Amino acid sequence: MKTKLRFVFFVITISLLLGSTHKLTAADTAETGKTMTLLFTHDLHDHFRPFRINHNGTVKEFGGYARLQTAINQEKELEPELLLVDGGDFSMGTLFQSIYASDAPQLRIMGQLGYDVVTLGNHEFDFRANGLAESLKTAKKSGDKLPQIVISNLSYPSDKEGNLSESLSNLKQSALDYGVKDYTVIERNGVKVGVFGLLGRDAASKAPMSEVEFTDTIENAKRVANQLKKEEQVDLVVCLSHLGTWADKSDSEDEILAEEVPEINVIISAHTHSKLTEPILVGKTIIGSTGEYGENLGVLKISQDSQSAWKLDRYTLKQIDKGFNLDPDITKMIDDFQDKVQETYLDNFGMKFNEILANSPFDFVATSEIGSKHAEDTLGNLISDAFIHAVKQAEGADYDPIAVAIVPSGTLRSSFLQGNITVADTFAVSSLGVGKDGISGYPLIAVYLTGKELKTACEVDASIAPIMDDAQLYMSGLNFSFNPNRLIFNKVTQATLQKPDGMVQEIDDQELYRVVASLYTAQMLSVVGDKSLGLLSIVPKTKDCNPITDFEAQIITDKVNGRNNEIKEWLATAEYLKSFDKVAGVAQIPQYYKEIQGRKLVEHNNNVLALLSKPNSIALVVYTFVILGSIGIVVIIKYLIKRLKHKNNMLRKI
Repeated sequence: MKTKLRFVFFVITISLLLGSTHKLTAADTAETGKTMTLLFTHDLHDHFRPFRINHNGTVKEFGGYARLQTAINQEKELEPELLLVDGGDFSMGTLFQSIYASDAPQLRIMGQLGYDVVTLGNHEFDFRANGLAESLKTAKKSGDKLPQIVISNLSYPSDKEGNLSESLSNLKQSALDYGVKDYTVIERNGVKVGVFGLLGRDAASKAPMSEVEFTDTIENAKRVANQLKKEEQVDLVVCLSHLGTWADKSDSEDEILAEEVPEINVIISAHTHSKLTEPILVGKTIIGSTGEYGENLGVLKISQDSQSAWKLDRYTLKQIDKGFNLDPDITKMIDDFQDKVQETYLDNFGMKFNEILANSPFDFVATSEIGSKHAEDTLGNLISDAFIHAVKQAEGADYDPIAVAIVPSGTLRSSFLQGNITVADTFAVSSLGVGKDGISGYPLIAVYLTGKELKTACEVDASIAPIMDDAQLYMSGLNFSFNPNRLIFNKVTQATLQKPDGMVQEIDDQELYRVVASLYTAQMLSVVGDKSLGLLSIVPKTKDCNPITDFEAQIITDKVNGRNNEIKEWLATAEYLKSFDKVAGVAQIPQYYKEIQGRKLVEHNNNVLALLSKPNSIALVVYTFVILGSIGIVVIIKYLIKRLKHKNNMLRKI
């Protein structure tokens, strides 16, 4: 009887324990009921109006803020308590950037669209510290609803006495007045969300005129995430990251960030213009990217379990196309800003926003392919030819012949499709920067390089472009060939000058040649030595062979037409397009630009002679070390063999 009672007691106890365990597991996996929806964009680059893309031979129209507003409103009808954020580079890319400082259309229209929080990308600093300062001031003064700006690794470097420059002091005060913060905390749908922003290493390198400094991303992310979790007691940590993702995970800054700072729940990844149709998951961190220019609106819905872990419920890239109606209020806002662009910017150049400059009977290569393909490019040919044409027109009878024009792929921001090309289209191709005049667009400058440095420029393209797309160079007046299989910094096999009359001329290493490039490009060429650890060197000079210290003093202006305007990159292209032969009153881009012209030849050759012939000084040093090292190894091996034989002989004697 006692045995039976013990058995019954044992069964009941086990049943209770199993029941208890089951209930505990269910509780552990139950959700808290907290959910959050994030809408996100990044790399909008002032694409207020829709833009066209050639998709597999079919031209389609995407984007535009008036349609984006309709898509946002639709999502808000489903979830009124959602959060709308942007990962930076919301400015610079179309004619609307020309009123960046004076009217701040970017921040004002994003406020109207309903953005809660945004961060700064490198292109927000294109107009330098004062340009960003004035944009912040103008936005605040407008009285419009504005998005919160967050950035956690921005610093203002001072001089030895601890004082800020006038421009940095202006920016710091403007940021304070606007309300720029390290982070912000917003409560939506019962969820306490901490949002902060970062600007990464690669992005910082692309803001050479910013005047500010960007401190370590990982250290700042850890600091802010810890503060949000422990002090602010947030449920969710979101990073608006202007770092980016790359195919090579060892260089993929946002994936590294997620690994190093697992406290971040969601990373909105900007800068690299990546389009992730599926999010990247690193541990429990979700990384999302929508592409560029507002082609897509990112939709991310997550929910929280009882252990405070967030899981992905929905991730969608909602394509903004003609299926969305144009919001009338946003349309009116854009129209008003366009009128302002015409009045304050384009009238200075005697051009109209939608003025047709030329017609192209063919498509040029899409910008997504420029840089990814290491080869000559027809658009690069057109733009570099335009630079030489512009200098010739600007200087008139005083023209000092240009030997070479240089255009990096990183400065080509758009392309031309078949059909009519407008002023707005042309500006979008070369939209970067600002000149000494303080207005939009990098100006052209003329410098002098030695023949040896021209060959070095070819080597920059051949050796550095494969690891840094933006460094690929398109040149007019200089033809070269290279073998990508050769030793780095010794890939170029031949380089010659191409005269305007078609004649080929050998390059004299010691002679000075006049070169035209944008202000930005010339400055970047001057730091080639640092980037190549001193192995390559390009020092832009004056005609008197003195190294240039003030690049802005070399800016080319339009002396002939009396306007004395800086010759902007885009303006050079616009004037060149207008110079072509006309049909029915419209200039036609010649068929010459449909095909490549042998300006850059890629020779894949693994023949030993092809790999080792024509070594330059760098290759000779490497080969010398290899030979000496090989000799050293042979000597050591022989010595060891001799010692071993001697030891064996001694053992035999014993």
